[in-house]
Amino acid sequence: MPWVWDAVEAVNSKLFDVRYGKKLRAFKFSAIPQGYLSMPIREIATDQLVRFFDHQPIEAYRFFKPHGFDAESIKKLQKNRAFLAYVLIDESKGNIAGYCFNRAFFFGKGFRGRMVDIDYRGRGLGTAMNRLLNEVGFGIGLRLFETVSKDNVASYRSAVSASGFRVVKELPHNELYLEILNDMKLKDDADQTSIIRRWGG
Repeated sequence: MPWVWDAVEAVNSKLFDVRYGKKLRAFKFSAIPQGYLSMPIREIATDQLVRFFDHQPIEAYRFFKPHGFDAESIKKLQKNRAFLAYVLIDESKGNIAGYCFNRAFFFGKGFRGRMVDIDYRGRGLGTAMNRLLNEVGFGIGLRLFETVSKDNVASYRSAVSASGFRVVKELPHNELYLEILNDMKLKDDADQTSIIRRWGG
């Protein structure tokens, strides 16, 4: 029943704004990559975001399915105060080069996700966006988590390049449930060393 989920999202949005809104409104990024602007998705035209998602190849959605990508779904996300989503804008061209988010909850957890535009891959933007998500998430006091597929090596590498982590649980379908550590660097602990070795990092 979609209306039930919509109601849950609405309540979470309001409670999140009560608990974290003041901190979030005072927050400013300090680590935006040179040549790019960072903007929250509520300041971006909905149709521009739809075009960004339409521009990506089918294979980009093999592991990336956090929400709907149609105009109606995106409008809901733009209104949701607990969905901390941002885009990186190429200053020289005005294109959306990347999209990232913390899907946050009023009880203090956030779940990271990101997508780099097909034309901007290989420039380190995935790692840069993870750092932005860490900065805002940890900056307002959230614990951050992420699910990564063992088959998605690029996503894994960008995740661990931005921060340390611990493996919370191994999930079905070859996935790992990670907690992102608030140290902004890769720690040399047993879990991470083992995973890096297995994945060729």
